Amino acid sequence: MSTARKPKVWEALIPIIGMAVIIVTSMIFLKVDPHIPIVISTILAAAMAFKVGCSWIDVREGMISSVYRAIEALIIVMIVGMLIGSWVLCGSVPAMIYYGLELISPKFFLPTGCILCAIVSVATGSAWTSGGTIGVALMGIGTGLGINPALTAGMVISGAYFGDKISPLSDSTNVAAAAAETDLYLHVRSMMYTTVPSFIIALIIYFAIGFGYDSSAADLENITVIKGALAGEFNITPWLLIPPVVVLVTAVRKVPAIPSLLLAAATGCVFAAFFQGAGLVDILDTLQNGYVGDTGVQIVDKLLTRGGVNGMLWTISLIIFALCFGGILEKAKFTEVLLEQVVKVVHSVGSLVATTIVTGIICDFVLTDQYLANIIPGRMYYKVYDDMGLERYYLSRTLEDGGSLWSPMFPWNGCGAYQSATLGVNSFAYFPYAFLNLINPIVSIFMAYMGIAVFRKRLDKEGVEVIEVDNMNEIDKIREEK
Repeated sequence: MSTARKPKVWEALIPIIGMAVIIVTSMIFLKVDPHIPIVISTILAAAMAFKVGCSWIDVREGMISSVYRAIEALIIVMIVGMLIGSWVLCGSVPAMIYYGLELISPKFFLPTGCILCAIVSVATGSAWTSGGTIGVALMGIGTGLGINPALTAGMVISGAYFGDKISPLSDSTNVAAAAAETDLYLHVRSMMYTTVPSFIIALIIYFAIGFGYDSSAADLENITVIKGALAGEFNITPWLLIPPVVVLVTAVRKVPAIPSLLLAAATGCVFAAFFQGAGLVDILDTLQNGYVGDTGVQIVDKLLTRGGVNGMLWTISLIIFALCFGGILEKAKFTEVLLEQVVKVVHSVGSLVATTIVTGIICDFVLTDQYLANIIPGRMYYKVYDDMGLERYYLSRTLEDGGSLWSPMFPWNGCGAYQSATLGVNSFAYFPYAFLNLINPIVSIFMAYMGIAVFRKRLDKEGVEVIEVDNMNEIDKIREEK
C-alpha cells in the first residue's frame, strides 16, 4: 500500500520544468534526438516521486500502466510501418504520386490535399491511418510540385485531425465523450460549431498560399524527372489504387484498426508480387526493413525510402519513454496538484474554456499522450462545468479543441512522434503550418467569451433539468449513476 503524501506545488513543478529545460536544451542547442533527454526527465520525475513518499513499486506501476494503455497504439505503429513498406513495393504510393502530379495543380494542391486527408480520417476514424496512407502520397506530390515539405506536412496534419476529430469512429472522439460522460453524437454535433469554422479558415489560408504557386513556379522539369523515374521503376496502373480503397471499405464496415491495416498491408504484398514481380524474400524484407529506393534519382529515392517495422522503432521507443515519464507524474499526483491550482483562476465560462484548453495542451506536452490530455482535464473540470450549468458535451468539445488537436504538435508526444516519422518532417517544422490545430483553440475560446454556441442545461419552472438529447437511454443511465 502506498504511503505517498500529496505533493506540494513546487514539488510538482520541478519534473515538468526540468523536462522543458532538458528537452529544449538538448533538441534546440545540442541537436540530439529527444529519447535520452526524456529518459533523464523520467529519472528526475522518479526522484521527485520518491521524495513525496512513492515506493519503487508505485513508480514502476505508474510507468507500466501508462505504457499498457498504449499497447494497441504501439502495435498499430508497427503495422503501419509494414503497410507503408508494402504499398511502396507494390506501387500504390508511387501510383498515387504519379497520378497526383498529373491531376493536381500547384494552386489547388494544399486545399485539395487537406480535404482528401479529412475525408480519409472521417472514413477511417484515424489521423494515423490518414497520415500513413494518403499523407505519404501527398508528401511526394508536394515535393514534385516544389512545395515546402513542412507546409505540406502541416496541411496533412490539419486535414487528418479535422476528420479524426469529427468522426464517430475515432478513438479520441469516443475517449473525450467518455471522459465527460456524455452522448457521443451530441459531442460530435457540438464540435461542429468550433471545428467547421476553423477548418474553413484553414482552407482559405491554404488557398491563399496556393495561389502563390503556379505552373511556371513549379519545377516542371523536376516533375517530369520524378514521373519518369517512377514509371521506370514501377508498373504504374490504376489497379494499384485498390489497397487504399481496402482501408476505406474496412473502415465503413467498422472493421477494427489492427485487422483492417493488416489486410491492407497483405493486399499490398499480393499486388507487389502480381504487378511488380516481387519475390517472397523481397516482400518479407520490405515488411521488416522498409523499402529502399534505388531509381538513381535522389529526390525520388528519398520519397520512396520509408516504412517497415524497423523504420518505426525510433518512434515506438520515443513513445514508450515519454509514456513512462507521464505515468510517473500521474501516479505521484503531480498533475492533479497542478490542475487543482489552475481551477482556482476560473471565474467565467470564457476563462473555464480557456483553462480547459490550455490544460489539455499542457498534458499533451507533459504527459505525451493524447488520451490522457482528454481524460485528465475531463475528470478534473466536469464538476466546474456542472456548477456553471453547462452541458457535458460542451466540456467534451472543449477537451478535443485543445487536447486532441495539439497532440501532433510536440515531437515527443505519441501522435507527434508517429506523424513526424511517417511524413518525414519534424513536428516543430510543420507546427506553424498546421493551421486548423492552431486556429481551433483560438476560435473555441473566442466563442466562449462572446457567448456563442455555449450549451447550458435548461431548467423548467420548478428548477428541474430539461434534457434534450437524441439518445435518452444513454443519458438516463448517466443521470441515474449520479
